[in-house]
Amino acid sequence: MSTQPTTPRTNQPTERAASNDLTTAELLDLLGDEYTRRVYEATAAQPRSGRAVAEAADVSRPTAYRRLNDLRDAGLVRAETTIGDDGHHRERFEAVDTSLSVSLEDGGLDATVGVAGR
Repeated sequence: MSTQPTTPRTNQPTERAASNDLTTAELLDLLGDEYTRRVYEATAAQPRSGRAVAEAADVSRPTAYRRLNDLRDAGLVRAETTIGDDGHHRERFEAVDTSLSVSLEDGGLDATVGVAGR
């Protein structure tokens, strides 16, 4: 079985390749969604296939894949594609090591995500 990292999707010009490029509103909107948080928590617990993420997060597979794509676009999840002996391609998703900081100053809200190794 071979493993190759996948590159972030860039279907839309407004997508961000790394979480530190997200605005505060985009970051809070992304993590404010319950399903997105459950999907992220499933990948943070251990690397999983999309099907296993859906099961662990107790969401449908289409919902899991939509949220995984959003998290990958934000740089919070990465995926590896494996090619099985049967020739089928499978993706395994894992959370990127991150830290989240939120601060309230002068009536404003600021949130940043630090990604390990960047």
